[in-house]
Amino acid sequence: MSDAPQIAQKAPFPVDLVEGKTYFWCACGQSKSQPFCDGSHKGSDFSPTKFTAEATKTAYLCGCKHTANAPFCDGSHKTL
Repeated sequence: MSDAPQIAQKAPFPVDLVEGKTYFWCACGQSKSQPFCDGSHKGSDFSPTKFTAEATKTAYLCGCKHTANAPFCDGSHKTL
């Protein structure tokens, strides 16, 4: 795996989050369970981003893996 994450998709993943639940967002782009980690980063320099949902709502998680606001989309995919 290279130093840059693999682009899973050039759009965010809309996900229904549950308040208080902990999630692990895939940072490497290799997971088959996008946008969540499935352990595919093992052996690389990547590790998932752990976060706890602050509210029950639909969130837009980064699909390009280049966001500056992980795990949330910040529009970075528009420049890739």
